[in-house]
Amino acid sequence: MNRVHTLAFRLLAGSLLLWPCFAGRMQAQTPASQEPTKAANAKSEQTNAEQDPFAPEQAPPLPAGMTGSDTNDPRAKLKPGMHDAGEAAAGMKHILLLPKPGPFQLDADDPSNPKVQKTLGALGVADTSKMPKPFQMVMAQLAFANSDLAFKGNYLFQGNFYGVNIFDISNPAKAKLVTSMVCPGGQGDVSVYKSLMFMSVEMPNGRIDCDIQGFPPNPPPAAGAANKPMLPAPQKDRFRGVRIFDISDIRRPRQVAAVQTCRGSHTHTLVVDPKDKNNVYIYVSGTSFVRQGEELAGCSDAAPDKDPNTALFRIEVIKVPLAAPQNAKVVSSPRVFMDSRTGVLNALSNGGSHGKAGEGMEKPTYSNQCHDITVYSAIGLAAGACSGNGIVLDIKDPAHPKRLDAVNDPNYSYWHSASFSNDGTKVVFTDEWGEGMGARCRPNDPNKWGADAVFHLKDNKLSFASYYKMPAAQSDTENCVAHNGSLIPVPGRDIEVQSWYQGGISVVDFTDADHPVEIAYFDRGPIDPKMLVLGGYWSAYWYNGHIYGSEIARGLDVFELSPSEFLTQNEIDAAKTVRVAELNVQNQQRIVWPAQLVVAKAYLDQLERSQALPADRIIAMRNAIQSAERSHLRTGRAKLQSFARSLKESARTAGSATDSKRMQALAEILQRPAK
Repeated sequence: MNRVHTLAFRLLAGSLLLWPCFAGRMQAQTPASQEPTKAANAKSEQTNAEQDPFAPEQAPPLPAGMTGSDTNDPRAKLKPGMHDAGEAAAGMKHILLLPKPGPFQLDADDPSNPKVQKTLGALGVADTSKMPKPFQMVMAQLAFANSDLAFKGNYLFQGNFYGVNIFDISNPAKAKLVTSMVCPGGQGDVSVYKSLMFMSVEMPNGRIDCDIQGFPPNPPPAAGAANKPMLPAPQKDRFRGVRIFDISDIRRPRQVAAVQTCRGSHTHTLVVDPKDKNNVYIYVSGTSFVRQGEELAGCSDAAPDKDPNTALFRIEVIKVPLAAPQNAKVVSSPRVFMDSRTGVLNALSNGGSHGKAGEGMEKPTYSNQCHDITVYSAIGLAAGACSGNGIVLDIKDPAHPKRLDAVNDPNYSYWHSASFSNDGTKVVFTDEWGEGMGARCRPNDPNKWGADAVFHLKDNKLSFASYYKMPAAQSDTENCVAHNGSLIPVPGRDIEVQSWYQGGISVVDFTDADHPVEIAYFDRGPIDPKMLVLGGYWSAYWYNGHIYGSEIARGLDVFELSPSEFLTQNEIDAAKTVRVAELNVQNQQRIVWPAQLVVAKAYLDQLERSQALPADRIIAMRNAIQSAERSHLRTGRAKLQSFARSLKESARTAGSATDSKRMQALAEILQRPAK
């Protein structure tokens, strides 16, 4: 536990429950080390903490056999600042930053400001007299953190712990705010489907009516109970679960349902059943404390052997009738951690080795929650990042998902999110070591911790392939760890754009699952050079030709890819041919490319890069494609088709399966190119 988190835990006790993603799991993690080193570090940390309790946490020495981050990378020593930080980029261009709208900013830099005190009161902090002034600011700023993104048509929906903002992105370079809807309750993760918007609510300041007043804080704990967090007093108007809004009028979202759950909704996943056109389903992942039965009947946080109906060790499934969303309700609570043979509910445990600071190797603990679930309905599967485990679910019956496989990893602390490759043969899991509030990309932080893990997926079973971590060293005051990303639809390759909080954004090629490689990036310097302030990218997603980054502290960023030695303009243009009407990243859609000649040129660039075809043949095909483009396909079809036939022959003897698939895909386009 770093010094800021340790101090926060002692000072806030029960109010830590207000921060399920950051402070609610404030056991921020640091690497395990040898006993003598651990003792020395503990003594040094205590001395430093006494001198300055908010001084940056120093990384302990690298464990034996581990490699740290690169201090020579251009991103390693950027100028700090909130609005004037230094920037570094490669393979992508920053085209716009839209600052947070006024109501979503604390707009105060003095902890004595009444707005700061009012915000802390709404969050349930009863007494700030013993809370250091700097930490008051940190807590108050977190109440306005940007979170996840969703997309529909020309609109982008940006969640926030304080509500949601909707932007018009019909011209991404001139994106503009359309609607700000204040509705506190965190995390505010959003998804959209047709005329409905869904929002996750987990914090206990959420009210059914979206009011900002919160609830009266609990009285200060009794003497001797400072380290025993108390649950918030039951409130009939408290809301924790999934809100449903009608967004037929995009400027005036209207709440039509609010489905309560025992642990609230940290995240949720929209699930569309191809066989059911009348309903959608919501998988609810709650990671915070279980509310009291006096507040919501049937809620229990007892161990499974004490109460088989415990709200732990499960997810919730909400069924939403599209014609009557006001009738949405929980229809099942799948026991995805259960051993189906024995009926034991807590059958999965964490194999991670780098959990809580100062405790050496982390002891296995039972996994009792999923943080994020990505569904891929086209193949009937879901990948769950479930605290201590990565799991695969059968979702052919979406109301009753069933676990098919589960893995853990000694180098993984907290399984956070997941992405499938488009063909469903790989899964990328992220590890949120430090829970988003820790500096985890320092030179001495191992590059296998807080990283991605790429798995092969075959016959519904996962097998480990490799790790990938953003390579640039970051400072002691930059929260940095793997977080949310999405596929970029470059044909013939598996490419993902991913956020790393203040580590910036990476674009990663994992076509070769055993050797993922970074091909583009963007990063800013730390927000504050002296104290770790939560900031950076919560999400970075590709949508219809651009990358959008949800910057927690600053606002909304828009990027476009640039050609480089790793990515050609043809590949970028081919990715832009894929258009979707909606994007909820955790509801992954199969990517289908049109049979356009620009897509053919992208495949040809890849075959040239891998030297899978002779140079003279590449040139001949390029010339034939260019001629056909100039004539708008009125001439040249016969020549393209002759190349298609020869490519099919070459595909049979290609040196790699990847190049063989590229040749076959290229041949299909040349055989029947679309105008």
